[in-house]
Amino acid sequence: MPDKTFYITTAIAYANSVPHLGHAMEFIEVDAIARYKRNMGFDAFVLTGTDEHGIKNYNAAKEAGMEPKPFVDKNAKVFRSLWEILNLDFQAFVQTSDREVHWPAAQKMWKKLDEAGDLYRKEYEGLYCEGCERFIVERELVDGNCPDHKRPPKPMKENNYFFKLSKYTEQIIELIESDTVKIYPEFRKHEFLNMAKEGLHDVSFSRTRELLPWGVDVPGDDDQVMYVWCDALTTYISGIDYAEDGDKWKKYWPGIHAIGKDIVRFHAGIWLGMLLSAKDPLPEGIFVHGFLTHNGEKMSKTVGNVVDPIETAETYGSDALRYYLLREIPVGRDGDFNDKLFIERYNSDLANNLGNLVNRVHTLVTRNDITDFAFDKGGSHYKEKVEETWKKYKADMDELNLHEAVFHVWRLVDFANKMMEEEKPWATIKTDPEAGEVTLVSILEVIRHVTMMIEPFIPTSAGQIRLQIGLEPGFDLEKEGEWGSQIGWSSLGEGGIIFPRIETEE
Repeated sequence: MPDKTFYITTAIAYANSVPHLGHAMEFIEVDAIARYKRNMGFDAFVLTGTDEHGIKNYNAAKEAGMEPKPFVDKNAKVFRSLWEILNLDFQAFVQTSDREVHWPAAQKMWKKLDEAGDLYRKEYEGLYCEGCERFIVERELVDGNCPDHKRPPKPMKENNYFFKLSKYTEQIIELIESDTVKIYPEFRKHEFLNMAKEGLHDVSFSRTRELLPWGVDVPGDDDQVMYVWCDALTTYISGIDYAEDGDKWKKYWPGIHAIGKDIVRFHAGIWLGMLLSAKDPLPEGIFVHGFLTHNGEKMSKTVGNVVDPIETAETYGSDALRYYLLREIPVGRDGDFNDKLFIERYNSDLANNLGNLVNRVHTLVTRNDITDFAFDKGGSHYKEKVEETWKKYKADMDELNLHEAVFHVWRLVDFANKMMEEEKPWATIKTDPEAGEVTLVSILEVIRHVTMMIEPFIPTSAGQIRLQIGLEPGFDLEKEGEWGSQIGWSSLGEGGIIFPRIETEE
């Protein structure tokens, strides 16, 4: 059992609707990070879930003619189905409406904040955005609208609990500046600090039951239910036995949170403030991704250009979607799901560059009955290129720079294709059998290393390639990660087309 642990969470998605492509991208990024960590010998645990309370979910249930609990359960089931559809190796799914797992943890957190003297009651009047589920100050508005949801917030007056976030402003700034809590990528860190240095304000922490009867009970106050912060943010630890100080809490926390760029201030601000108040350990990092457009336009149900990740994965395969999002979208930046480029990337990178390489090598090794996989006979350039790629790949993966890591692997695939064309083993093997065999075996070994590098990104295809080249889908990178370290490997499995081309009408 690994003695190194790694914990990562996705954002806790609103259950007012079904998953969109942005959710899929975040889940795929998190899965790739966790799979890489497991390959590096870590016991990696992934938590995700659904944020099911709040006005937005309550109103969506009413509009659907349903009670809140059946409504959120229905949507949570769709989110949970992504585990299989996208081939996600996740370990925990937490619904905030779960009274056995989640509510005790949220109430424990509330009590800790109260005991620290950081909760107080007051009447507040302000502008409330249902989309953000928070009060917005006028200086944040753009032409009178919420900058994220493009509609005006509603005036609201309430008497509820507030959390003294302002008390922790300086500590939070110091934690982020020093990378004690590291924000990935670096430019997102500076965006948060610029905002935080203007001062973090105390935040509303509850809703009156009269306004919102659907939520976690505030301990000791029957008139109030918890607002999103103490409820949804605590999900990150409720699913690892925070309420009971259980084994998973002690084993896995602290971890890393993956979130969208629009909620950095909540996670680097409010969440850190809560943990400081509760005197609980802080997360190690916050991994931030951007937004997605479709063919250069913002996705909208009204326009009808929303990409359904479930339909896309079922049509083209989960690995096709995983590869495009990880290869094409730079970490932290906004990206575009372009239909034409999606197919071009698949056909060029997967079907042609990698798939065709595997097929050609498999055919030639099998046809020539090669069984002596002696990797020490080839030129040193093969070994050196693989070692150089591993070094760059690991450096970028350790920094969660997935886009660059994928790039390095495909440069290695390009190198293998280049060697095929330069050394022409199909011809050489007829005139100089040993030289032809050496080339094929060397490229075969390159392919073996490629399968280990791509496993976090396209795990199904990586396993299929390994079976074709005569290896089991699983591997121990510590034992098998060196050049020529695969013991007892001397035959291939059954061949086949792993990446069938996507044919389109021009």
